[in-house]
Amino acid sequence: MKILLTGGSGDLATILAPMLAAQGDEPRLFDLRPPRTPTPFYYPGSILNREQLAAAMAGIDVVVHIAAWHGIHEDRGEKDVFDFWELNVTGTFYVLELAVRAQIKNILTISSTSVDEWPGIYGSSKLLGEELARTYAARHGLNIINLRPRAFIPHWNRAVYDDYIEWARWFWKGAVHIADVAQAALQSIDLLARTQLDAPLTLVVDGAYEFSEDDLAHWDADGPGTTFARVYAGYSQLLRRYDLDPALKPHKLDSSAACHWLGYEPQFGLRQLLEELQTYGAEGPPAPWEGADDSKIG
Repeated sequence: MKILLTGGSGDLATILAPMLAAQGDEPRLFDLRPPRTPTPFYYPGSILNREQLAAAMAGIDVVVHIAAWHGIHEDRGEKDVFDFWELNVTGTFYVLELAVRAQIKNILTISSTSVDEWPGIYGSSKLLGEELARTYAARHGLNIINLRPRAFIPHWNRAVYDDYIEWARWFWKGAVHIADVAQAALQSIDLLARTQLDAPLTLVVDGAYEFSEDDLAHWDADGPGTTFARVYAGYSQLLRRYDLDPALKPHKLDSSAACHWLGYEPQFGLRQLLEELQTYGAEGPPAPWEGADDSKIG
């Protein structure tokens, strides 16, 4: 299949495109910035430029709509309400309308669990994007999945995290790894390709948790840090070295619908984080493109 990734040079597309290529698909990367890895399937452009977007959609089987301003841009005051409306709302409208005109039926949108933070600027913009998707599914019979991952900016994004430790402190509270989001996206594309849904699916995507429901319900009943010490025996010294808090209780979300519909099984949790921290230290593991050759996607 030919699959268009809006925001094709961003973090998620950087992970997803090679996975698509490896299974025989053609990922078409649409972004203002060129991708880190050279590819013949890069199409420069903005989703706010209808002519560029329409050209990139020619011959496409599935659109994966990733391009958006994120919550970090609101938190830091880097983008205002006009920016969020233009890219996240108007841009989503352009993607859906031009998909209809290109006779593309299958659409995967990357939304966010921040829709629960309505009426915040970012959360409301993503909620409006989902509403547009529902409208276009009803009006034009589009086959749509809206994925709602938790924040998944990866540790290697140095515009957000100074090092792996800063990322780990964020992830510790409860999060999803970008590789798991890519897994859910692949599974969503597969479902769209083989199933005509009666209505858009909206699926929460959370990470892996080694803590049981009973652990979370009776967190640290025997004192601060005791639940962590029982589940992750042998890592206490590592936490002290990097000033991580074993008493911090993660907040788990319900991904059961994604598991049911997609067969989603998150792989990355605190155990994997601890193993990476032990192996790589504050620098963290290498970014996906580090050490790669100049092979082209596809």
